[in-house]
Amino acid sequence: MNPILISYGALAVAIICEVTGSTFLQKSEQFTRLVPTATMALFYVASFYFLSIALKAMPLGIAYAVWGGLGIVLTAIVSVVVFRHPLDAWAYVGIALIVSGVMVMNLLSKSSGH
Repeated sequence: MNPILISYGALAVAIICEVTGSTFLQKSEQFTRLVPTATMALFYVASFYFLSIALKAMPLGIAYAVWGGLGIVLTAIVSVVVFRHPLDAWAYVGIALIVSGVMVMNLLSKSSGH
């Protein structure tokens, strides 16, 4: 199988794990609830594990930018949908800029490794 495809798959799993971990961080109520705290820790460890797999065929700067950027966007979506935390217009502008930046890095940059 193509190493870049494996890296992007691992990166996608890492992002999902990071967003899930962040969701459980909110549910942990400042680490006062054991199950959400332990679940959060497991998802963060899994996220870094899958990020390390992505780094086998992808530069660190690109992988981390995609991981962080898409993690922010998806976490914001979870915050709105699950926790009912509203976003204002500037938050949406910022999210659009993050998505644009990730797209530029992946589609136009020669440093992305593909």
